[in-house]
Amino acid sequence: MKTLLIVWHSLTGGSRQMAEAAADGARADSAVALRLLQAREAGPEDLLAADAYLFVAPENLATMAGLMKDFFDRCYYPVLERIQGRPYATMVCAGSDGQGAVRQIERICTGWRLKAVAPALIVCTHAQTPQAILAPKTIGADDLARCRELGAALAGGLALGVF
Repeated sequence: MKTLLIVWHSLTGGSRQMAEAAADGARADSAVALRLLQAREAGPEDLLAADAYLFVAPENLATMAGLMKDFFDRCYYPVLERIQGRPYATMVCAGSDGQGAVRQIERICTGWRLKAVAPALIVCTHAQTPQAILAPKTIGADDLARCRELGAALAGGLALGVF
């Protein structure tokens, strides 16, 4: 059985909701095992044990959040040259455009030689004031549906051997 690993970090709940929606979509395919881990709990052994990845992070100060960066920092060299060719996708919960976080994750995945199988999914909350940025987030139904679809597509492609 193939395994999809979803690694996520969330401070205000937006990225968590996105990761959980993607996991719900992935669970629809019973031919794929799913692991949903917070970034602070995930490590190199989790990456090595998985066949595909979904990385879900908030945008903080126009880049990926620090605890997600910590996950990549802890895992980068231990799995280097051991996971190349595996499929991945990215989701970002952003207050503005999210492109900085996406670029960072894509550069790391390029170094690992992973294969992007979907465009990055960015959900923009338009949080621009300190109060709005720190407030708990509620992701809308349409955006959660897009997250579920991405999770289902990753699991389906993995189960069918498309990637």
